[in-house]
Amino acid sequence: MKEKRIKMMRCPNYHYSLREKCPECGLATSSPHPKYSPEDKYGEYRRKMLYGE
Repeated sequence: MKEKRIKMMRCPNYHYSLREKCPECGLATSSPHPKYSPEDKYGEYRRKMLYGE
């Protein structure tokens, strides 16, 4: 049987929880992890495209 992984979530007010809704303020939570990996080999090009650097 495959075990379900529990993911840490964060609300916009920086409260951490394991739920999809923050128990402290009631706002929706999302993953606190960055969208892209720090080792993103195309990050330089992506940032140039987004920010025009």
